[in-house]
Amino acid sequence: MKTLILLTVILLIQPSMMIFDFNTTSDIINWNIVDDVVMGGRSNGNFNINSAGYGEFHGKVSLENNGGFSMVQYKFNTKQVETFSKICLHIRGDRKHYQFRVKNNISDRHSYIVSFETTGDWQTINIPFSDLYPAYRGNTLDMKNYPGKTLDMIAFLIGNKKAEAFKLEIDSIVLK
Repeated sequence: MKTLILLTVILLIQPSMMIFDFNTTSDIINWNIVDDVVMGGRSNGNFNINSAGYGEFHGKVSLENNGGFSMVQYKFNTKQVETFSKICLHIRGDRKHYQFRVKNNISDRHSYIVSFETTGDWQTINIPFSDLYPAYRGNTLDMKNYPGKTLDMIAFLIGNKKAEAFKLEIDSIVLK
């Protein structure tokens, strides 16, 4: 009984919003790949649900033709997020660096970005909204960091300035 009461108190203190919880029946139709081919590059990213039920972003980054990145993005109806302060990613990567990106308005050209490194094991990456800085095409913008009012899109990007294969498994994305 004490455990149930404590769990209830924790849930009341720390509200959360599930952005995506992957499983074998997840509908990933709104998850889309954007590779450097839009600018003439030759990178090749893919996104699918793997046999274990995780979202899997994988492929190869190529530096040919001034390429060098692959991204998977998830667009959704605007979410009001002002009652939350961080994004929690439960992921397993390949010991490479990735970026996590958000947009508060899908029509904005810029994104709010934070970089993280994966360990090869399952890990939870906690990203305070205040750490997400504005950038466009690799350039940091002279604007305030993510305001944390609305959310229209999230994305994972790899672009480490080298040709490499990559694989990032995603279990869940939650706002807290």
